[in-house]
Amino acid sequence: MDCDVVIVGCGVAGLYAALNLPATSRVVMLSKGELDECDSMLAQGGICVLPEGDDYDSFFEDTMRAGHYENRRESVDIMIRSSRSVINDLVALGVEFNREADGSLAFTREGAHARPRIAFYRDVTGKAITSKLLERVQQLPNVEILDHTAMIDLLVEEGECRGVVACPVTEEQSVQTIDELMPEDATAPAAGDPAAGDPAAGEPAAGARPAPAFEIHAGATLLATGGIGGVYQHSTNFPQLTGDAVYLATKYGLETEHLDYVQIHPTGLYSQRPGRTFLISESCRGEGAVLLNQAGERFVDELQPRDVVAAAIREQMRADGSEHEWLSFASVDPAVVREHFVNIRQRCLEEGRDILDESIPVVPTQHYFMGGVRVDCDSATAMPRLYAAGETSCNGVHGRNRLASNSLLEALVFARRAAYNIATGRSLEVEATGEPALDGAHRATGIDASIDRLCAAPASSAPNASDPASPVRGESSSKLSQAN
Repeated sequence: MDCDVVIVGCGVAGLYAALNLPATSRVVMLSKGELDECDSMLAQGGICVLPEGDDYDSFFEDTMRAGHYENRRESVDIMIRSSRSVINDLVALGVEFNREADGSLAFTREGAHARPRIAFYRDVTGKAITSKLLERVQQLPNVEILDHTAMIDLLVEEGECRGVVACPVTEEQSVQTIDELMPEDATAPAAGDPAAGDPAAGEPAAGARPAPAFEIHAGATLLATGGIGGVYQHSTNFPQLTGDAVYLATKYGLETEHLDYVQIHPTGLYSQRPGRTFLISESCRGEGAVLLNQAGERFVDELQPRDVVAAAIREQMRADGSEHEWLSFASVDPAVVREHFVNIRQRCLEEGRDILDESIPVVPTQHYFMGGVRVDCDSATAMPRLYAAGETSCNGVHGRNRLASNSLLEALVFARRAAYNIATGRSLEVEATGEPALDGAHRATGIDASIDRLCAAPASSAPNASDPASPVRGESSSKLSQAN
């Protein structure tokens, strides 16, 4: 199989990159499991945005302080100044956000934020964004999506990435690591072979080899495989997230960064049920929910950075000799609970608890990976033609600990930059602080991207459009045209 760009992963980073690539490029996307089995779908709290230029210094400081000042300052600056364009794109594509009475974006606040600056849609922001991006990508004639298809290796020629090796996997195999997908016993039956067993009949298929592998040759490759929660016993992540990109980066000697920087979210819903831990969004505490110990006493400032709050809960659990502590919504306006936290309330009701009437048990749980494959400000790795974006990458935005609701924003900003660099070989110009207006209008970048056509955006609005060296529609001077 041949294409211009292969994107491994169908979360917000992969989808937004596909939308920002030239409409004339052929793009192949891989999803290891079902299309909705990505952590982007699970983000509850919201997505950060610079509400006005005067908030820049505060937003910057909040991000740096949460990351213990180990962040790359250039990356933080790019993320913040690009945030308004990203939000405009989402609105232009049809993503819904909660609004104030005057129609402007409503903002909520979460831990370690000095002020409300988080755009949201109820408590299912990630699902609202990812579902709409997926819907729009599925409208593109130049994009082919292969679900239940795992990347198991890179194609590398003369030190350059030339695509990936992939193989179809069953739902059961989709949660396995690359090592597990390549068993030593090459004589084991392949998935689909009668000797492998019938998953539909309840017969195990774990010992079966995946279906035969195939090569996808591409001019550029973007790794957007998500985090590492699938290798943890307790995590808010989907089990398909097994660190595949980091594994292959290590195999080929690419630099990785901060692999020990794993974020533990303070408030996973404590449950006896097996499987993925349900997240209780930090925005609950931003709206006034408080943490209580077994004696019903408040023991921590809930709006400190996540690592601080998680450590305080663990310490209190040790002191109490308990397996969890409690989160109380008693001080939250019931109307806010009914409107903003619909999904969270419903999930708690399934556990037999109504957050309007009683506290819920919470426990720290693995949530996010700040480290990953080291990339530059264009999401490029040290290997030519290989890019990484989203949670699988490390561009330095988050430092040692991620600020709440920066994950969706960071993934989108740097996926867009990856797409532009793939297409042109240059860095996308960063917007001026506080620009453009938060008006829900897409601004094109001058490369005839698919998103331009979907949003019918004029090329003259591109920040790089006045650059004589910038490629215009129909030119063949882009990096893509030379890829194969």
